[in-house]
Amino acid sequence: MQLLLFIAGLVALVVGASSLVRGASKLALSFGISPLVVGLTIVAFGTSAPEMAVSTGAVLNGQTDIAIGNVVGSNIFNVLFILGISALVAPLIVHVQLIRQEVPIMIGSALLLVALGLDGTLSWWEGILLLVLMVVYTVFLILQSRRESSANTAGFTAGFTAELPPVAPQAWDGKWPAQAALIVVGLILLVLGSDWLVSASVVFAKALGVSDLVIGLTIVAAGTSMPEVATSLTAAFKGERDIAVGNVVGSCTFNILGCLGLSALASGTLGLPLAPSILTFDIWVMLAALLACLPVFLSGREIARWEGGVFLAYYVAYVAYLILASQQHDALPGLSSVMLGFVVPLTIITFVVALLREKPSGATS
Repeated sequence: MQLLLFIAGLVALVVGASSLVRGASKLALSFGISPLVVGLTIVAFGTSAPEMAVSTGAVLNGQTDIAIGNVVGSNIFNVLFILGISALVAPLIVHVQLIRQEVPIMIGSALLLVALGLDGTLSWWEGILLLVLMVVYTVFLILQSRRESSANTAGFTAGFTAELPPVAPQAWDGKWPAQAALIVVGLILLVLGSDWLVSASVVFAKALGVSDLVIGLTIVAAGTSMPEVATSLTAAFKGERDIAVGNVVGSCTFNILGCLGLSALASGTLGLPLAPSILTFDIWVMLAALLACLPVFLSGREIARWEGGVFLAYYVAYVAYLILASQQHDALPGLSSVMLGFVVPLTIITFVVALLREKPSGATS
């Protein structure tokens, strides 16, 4: 029953996010709001809606470890798994706008999270700060897109606008009542889905003998990232390879600023506690994964297949470490020694060599 509840919650989150994006996008377009503005706001928030719903719902249910684990785990999953598997499908082009602006902002938001969380708690006022920064970031994107020419922002904005459904007045959802209904249904499904997913995850954690945090970092994080998985893989298969990258980078930023901001605010005066293992390990893995984007993206402004394979292998190693650590398995010291003494240094050397190589002539600029 708990497995069915978990699956039902996951389906409700994905369908709810899709319904919310479809209804809100069409309603906004019907009122004359530009597709670009809709894409930079509604679609961007929509892809992070499952993470936001689950994290906030977990806080309200007292499962704070799932809330923080969901965001940190989702960002690790987004970079290592989604970019990794998408690059294996086709080498991913990285638009120059992402390198110059969006990746530094993503890394900056992660560094801010580390600084705010060093005391072991995200307070309600720190949550407000994160939410204000998210609003400022969104407004900045909208104003920037209006100033610059469409030619200069084509690759950057495509990741937000590609998901917008066309407005067809003759379609069943072409009128505002149907669009409003889609929004309401989407919100209801997000609330129900988050509650089901969190409830089932807690039962799984107890049954498997692992903590809520590990479940949040793995199963819940992967589940709430399904919209990003679908978007990036579809873009990679269609050849829209810059969209696959832009989707992940934007989602990571919104996860930190929006999801954790709202979760900390929902925690009230008690604040959102960060487990010691998050502060000593997982948050640094997330930061390392985000920092790894810089040399990879700069090495010819693309993510090659072998680099995607490295990302994917690191995610498998990370999950294996979490599982072994939760069970205090005898193989844990051996895995740690191999990763720290051989794999990580070899990867760093390889990335440095790749960074110094000549950029391919066909790279996006």
